[in-house]
Amino acid sequence: MRKPYQGKKRALAQQLCRVLFLVFALVFVVSAVLLASRLYREKKEHQAFAQLAQLAVPSAPDSTAPRPAEETDDPDGEEDPSAGQVDYAQLYEMNPDFFGWLSIEDTVLNYPVMYQPEKEGYYLKHAFDGSSSLSGVPYIDEACFPGCGNYLIHGHNMKNGTIFAALLSYKEESFWRAHPTISFNTLDGPGTYEIIGAFTSRVYTSEDEGVFRYYRYTDLTDPEVFAEYVSRVKKSSRYDTGVTAEYGDQLITLSTCGYHTQNGRFVVVARKTD
Repeated sequence: MRKPYQGKKRALAQQLCRVLFLVFALVFVVSAVLLASRLYREKKEHQAFAQLAQLAVPSAPDSTAPRPAEETDDPDGEEDPSAGQVDYAQLYEMNPDFFGWLSIEDTVLNYPVMYQPEKEGYYLKHAFDGSSSLSGVPYIDEACFPGCGNYLIHGHNMKNGTIFAALLSYKEESFWRAHPTISFNTLDGPGTYEIIGAFTSRVYTSEDEGVFRYYRYTDLTDPEVFAEYVSRVKKSSRYDTGVTAEYGDQLITLSTCGYHTQNGRFVVVARKTD
């Protein structure tokens, strides 16, 4: 009497195994398709940035254009200040949200920086041309304004190593020694920035007390607030760069996600050189 029952039980178990196999196979296929789609989108977005970078290269002086002798002969041996500068007019015409170009030598960090104060976090999920994007575009915080003294620039920490992922290399002092400056050229002119400090942080809750909310220091027009910010950056830094800043200096604060804690951030602060 038990044999028919055992046979049905075995058949049911086999059928259940087939169903589970099909489910797992379907999940695998869907996951593979989604991953492939994501990798393809990230590749296309990287290529789009590469095309933009071709429009952001120093313009060489026109050697064929005739110039007066007094312009070509420099008794002090100084270079023509216009040589090697970048004309961003084309990028600005393509998108008036374009603010400048950020790069770190010998890294993949080489991107435009946007500024759209009317749309909070817009470029976290949008490309330079306004289309939907996984990578987004580095952008200046909406609370910043011309003359604020500190441009807080956000960017994704992409797992494929693009956008602001390279910033995390500044956790190591050896990387800072090899890359002590950051280039941030704007429509107003070129800019070289010396790194003041690099530190880990996070987005704090309203209940957290006695913490350094670096992202609140976008307006440094008050000398005391400026000095407080620089002091707290120096104290928070993982190592001493020997660089500080005085009131009136232009600062940039680069912020990206860090996975050391929930809502973690990694931050690099630098001052513009003369």
